[in-house]
Amino acid sequence: MAAALTQFCGSTFWNASFLERSDPDLPVCLEQTVLVWIPLGFLWLTTPCHLSGLFKKKASSTHISRLFCTKQLLVALLFLTSIAGLAVTLAEDYGNYRDPSPEKQNPAVLYTNPALYCASWLLMLLSQESVRRRGETGESGALFLFWTLSVLCGVFPFQTLLREALRQDSVSDLPRFTLFYISYGLQVLTLIMSSFADVSQETREESKKNPETSASFLSRITFNWFNSMVLNGYKRPLEVEDLWDLNESDKTQVIFSKFEKTMNWEVKKAWKKQNQRRKRGLQSDTQANRLAKSHSQDVLVMEEKGEQKKKEASSEKQCEFAQSWLIPSMVKTFLRVLLESALFKILQDLLVFVSPQILKLMVSFTQDKSIFEWKGYLYAVLLVLVAVLQSMLLQQYFQRCFVLGMRVRTAIMAAVYKKALVVSNAARKESTVGEIVNLMSADAQRFMDVTNFIHLLWSCPLQIIVSLVFLWEELGPSVLAGLATMILLVPLNGFLAVRSKTLQTKNMKYKDQRMKLMNEILNGIKILKIYAWEPSFEAQILGIREKELKVMKSFSYLASISMFIFTCAPFLVSLASFAVFVSISSDNVLTAEKAFTSISLFNILRFPLAMLPMLISSMVQASVSVKRLEKFLGSTDLDDSAVHHDPSFNTAVSFCDASFTWEKNGEPVLKNISLDIKPGSLIAVVGAVGSGKSSMVSAMLGEMENIRGHINIKGSVAYVPQQAWIQNATVRDNILFGSVLEQERYQCVLEACALLPDLALLPGGDQTEIGEKGINLSGGQKQRVSLARAAYSHADLYILDDPLSAVDAHVGNHLFEKVVGPHGLLKGKTRILVTHGVSFLPHVDEIVVLVNGELSEIGSYQSLQASGGAFSEFLSTYASEGNCKEDGAQDVSGVGEEAAMLLDSLEPQADDPPEDVVKVILKRENSLRLSQRNGRVSTQKRSSRAGSVVSAQKDQKGQRLIEKENVETGQVKLLVYKKYMHALGWGYSSVIVLAYLLQNVAFIGQNLWLSDWTNDAVAYMNETYPASLRDLRVGVFGVLGMTQGVLVFIGTLLMAAGAISASRILHSRLLHNILRAPMCFFDTTPSGRVVNRFAKDILTIDEAIPMSLRSWLVCFLGVVGTLFVICLATPFFTAVIIPLVIFYYFVQRFYVAASRQLRRLDSVSRSPIYSHFGETVSGLSVIRAYGHQERFLQHNEMTIDKNQQCVYPWIVSNRWLAVRLEFVGNLVVFFSALFAVLSRDSLDSGLVGLSISYALNVSLCFLLQAVD
Repeated sequence: MAAALTQFCGSTFWNASFLERSDPDLPVCLEQTVLVWIPLGFLWLTTPCHLSGLFKKKASSTHISRLFCTKQLLVALLFLTSIAGLAVTLAEDYGNYRDPSPEKQNPAVLYTNPALYCASWLLMLLSQESVRRRGETGESGALFLFWTLSVLCGVFPFQTLLREALRQDSVSDLPRFTLFYISYGLQVLTLIMSSFADVSQETREESKKNPETSASFLSRITFNWFNSMVLNGYKRPLEVEDLWDLNESDKTQVIFSKFEKTMNWEVKKAWKKQNQRRKRGLQSDTQANRLAKSHSQDVLVMEEKGEQKKKEASSEKQCEFAQSWLIPSMVKTFLRVLLESALFKILQDLLVFVSPQILKLMVSFTQDKSIFEWKGYLYAVLLVLVAVLQSMLLQQYFQRCFVLGMRVRTAIMAAVYKKALVVSNAARKESTVGEIVNLMSADAQRFMDVTNFIHLLWSCPLQIIVSLVFLWEELGPSVLAGLATMILLVPLNGFLAVRSKTLQTKNMKYKDQRMKLMNEILNGIKILKIYAWEPSFEAQILGIREKELKVMKSFSYLASISMFIFTCAPFLVSLASFAVFVSISSDNVLTAEKAFTSISLFNILRFPLAMLPMLISSMVQASVSVKRLEKFLGSTDLDDSAVHHDPSFNTAVSFCDASFTWEKNGEPVLKNISLDIKPGSLIAVVGAVGSGKSSMVSAMLGEMENIRGHINIKGSVAYVPQQAWIQNATVRDNILFGSVLEQERYQCVLEACALLPDLALLPGGDQTEIGEKGINLSGGQKQRVSLARAAYSHADLYILDDPLSAVDAHVGNHLFEKVVGPHGLLKGKTRILVTHGVSFLPHVDEIVVLVNGELSEIGSYQSLQASGGAFSEFLSTYASEGNCKEDGAQDVSGVGEEAAMLLDSLEPQADDPPEDVVKVILKRENSLRLSQRNGRVSTQKRSSRAGSVVSAQKDQKGQRLIEKENVETGQVKLLVYKKYMHALGWGYSSVIVLAYLLQNVAFIGQNLWLSDWTNDAVAYMNETYPASLRDLRVGVFGVLGMTQGVLVFIGTLLMAAGAISASRILHSRLLHNILRAPMCFFDTTPSGRVVNRFAKDILTIDEAIPMSLRSWLVCFLGVVGTLFVICLATPFFTAVIIPLVIFYYFVQRFYVAASRQLRRLDSVSRSPIYSHFGETVSGLSVIRAYGHQERFLQHNEMTIDKNQQCVYPWIVSNRWLAVRLEFVGNLVVFFSALFAVLSRDSLDSGLVGLSISYALNVSLCFLLQAVD
């Protein structure tokens, strides 16, 4: 091959003598072939992607910018230089310029290279046009990498030609010399141009909303496009308005639509497999029963009964939900991101092992003074280049992993919300609201956390295997001792993992119980306060919390043992390997080269071994979450197939021999109902309590399990539940319920539902915000708003489940007359009224009488009264109650109809806040005086007042009841740290810091001892190595390593105990303060906001803060220790520390200001998700009845997207910081290596190896700090 290339070039392709001198150079042939073909080969390999886009897409109207024209011009000039190069060669061989004799002809390379360049520049012109047509900003990554490769490869011929010209004081081949430098200059210019984004006017507008869309390739890989956010965050605290729009691929709707398709398919597959397994199990049981027929009949019967019971019990437990489908669904949905991140990770993992090999060469360079000095500088440059490339790959890997985690969390939250809208009653019974909130908060967060590091599942074993392979090269079979040590730890890890899983399951169970009770407390806080039950419920919550903390303590202690094992693991592996290595033979002496290459590899080994316990812990927690999510998401949906919507029916509603139950295989609640309801009729459904009236309503809404028969409903449905469901929105929004405002119709509805007097009293009219669950409205007002919602909707069928029971009799009469009755607003519409109000029955078209879930009678009021059946009994039961209500209504009637309605609106209700009762009574007295002064109120005046109310509402801004959640700004106050440290315990804190400080001292001491140990190889070069000295070296090395493990164990144990104490104190304080907050706090604070404090924020205090605190402490002490060792080895390094520290300080200042605020905004933006979810769950029947599931899904997606707008910038801010900190780390590596080369004569190889191995390790620590 070399000979052929030599002939191809007409000069030597390779000769080692070119490098074995003090001024090395590469052979010209190598520069003309390999260094030319590498970038061109890369271009030709990536070109098909560009060309395919060029031919697929038609020329768009995308602008042709100056930048694009400049780049095309530069490439065209490059094409001309290659043409000129070919012309020069042809002129020399076939023109009159030179003698064309065969022996003097130019070599083939001077023909092929210009021709290759001509074709390549044409391809480049087409590729750049393709990029423009696709609307991509800047350069595509492939083209930018080509220009970078081309410029880097061109450096070598650049310096070769220049040195040759300087040496000869003249240029031998002026045409090619000139053309090369023109071409190289054009390539450098094109590379610079490719670093900028080619932004069109349209894209420029988009980039204001999201700068990432217009970022160039270089800006993307360095995250420079995020600079403006960091700068804004540094100047002033970031607010929601400062956040950018999400990328299309990160929006909830896009993510969930992809996930839902895959999920539905996988769930079907899982059910199919499960049913097949069940059938196989039943067949095997049948065969076993046949074999057992030889037993006596009595025994057989007993066995069969016992087996049947066991079989039923086990099948109920196993087959409640589809299993083993969630992980495959996630993998298939996010496969592309998984593969991209895996590619970056494997490249980075391979690069990790290049640095120890360069370190080995560097140590040998300092030992052997005969090695040329330029090699030392080359090794220093290679170290920093490898470190930079490794950093870039690692940040791209982390970016994709964290975005993947964010998308997974989004998919889970959206899936849980949608499932809650369609879940069956049986499944709803098994999952409380608190459990479902935990699925959206804790379980989704755990999934996100484990997804961030999912590739470590294969990366950790890969790094361990490759480390052991390289260690084998250094230490030989001795490394098997280290491998055996690792294998011995596997069973112990397995035991810890199993035990951890059990504890985690218990922990989640207690979390669910706590959140369930907390939701119940928040829902009934008014009653709780009226009866002064706060201490009792506080004790219940704290009791559950104590059980939860007890489990957490056990889990933390297991984690401490795991951390102890994995801290000792790298040391034990190195100790076993070194001890066996020096013990096998007296000739085996640890040299600096072997020791520090091995130590560098052991440091690489330390990362996967340290991450494995965290990964195992996360996987254990995630496996519990997987089962919980699969149970909920895989449960059966509500089956509304029994409710048909066939427009060919002549009836509005038809029950066709329908029987319904609340649970599958349960007793029927409605039995054999056959009923036809004519369009436009008013039907009353009556019966005693528990006769099945509400069940009949639920059956029409598709909320029940069908046994047989079906129901047909013609047209759309409006529904008024027995207990009014009110949203946390304005009065107008509650009435419109997603419909378009029609002012005239809206006013008619307000007047008919007796809401105008209420709106006159409300501070913002119909723009007044209603609190959660209608907290600032009376029961009657809530019911009238609920009725107004139904009356405003253009429905064909109105199902009214006893809406008049919550209002006074006179108001009920008004509502019946103006809305429901024969002359009301809904006349001509089909109305089904469930009622106990006897006074309304004579005015309905037909009465349906239910007894014990069966249709007893149906007919008009007169006919049923005459029949003397169940209806007569009903009348006798409820007539007296009705008379009392009518008398009450007559007593008030003297005040006037409007005043009576006003009285109802002002009447103190049982669920009103106690502090508001006085105000209501005062208003009532004022209104009575006003009504007596005015006498009667005419209809004309009432209508004019209504108009004035409306005009006032137009001018008056709505009053906000729910205040915007307060977000802290600026630096975290010292008081916050002080409070946490106080909760942690000052004693704990001091001992923890001391333990980790001593552990770091022991680590440095161990490595300094090893450095000194390697000097023995020089001291005893030609002598027998003393066994006593060998044992001393191994013994001290082992003791220092074991000391590290013990100190880490103590530190982790104390951290766990302190963190549990802090969690207990902070939770109890939070609970105590919340329960003793005044009622106005709950009126103006959504329950989701409070739930967020007890769900996500308590989870952060329990798990995230202790872990971050420990990581920060370890990292900080590690960096200080590293700088100390490097300064000890190379004192010149102290001169570099100051500028590096200044750069680091400013980067941190900029980052912390933005990141801290983004975390706060993230926490605040989670609350609306939980509030909206709780509101949705309580109003499911109403949402389903109106068919507004899609609207609520869209609202949920919008709230999740608002949260994602905070999460995504925080992820990018971590990467932004990591790139810059890694740059600092890479400079530390470079300068430690550079000063080692400069101080080559005064340094021993042991210290050089120690300082560089430490410098290589600090980079990872910077990264960990950025991740945390």
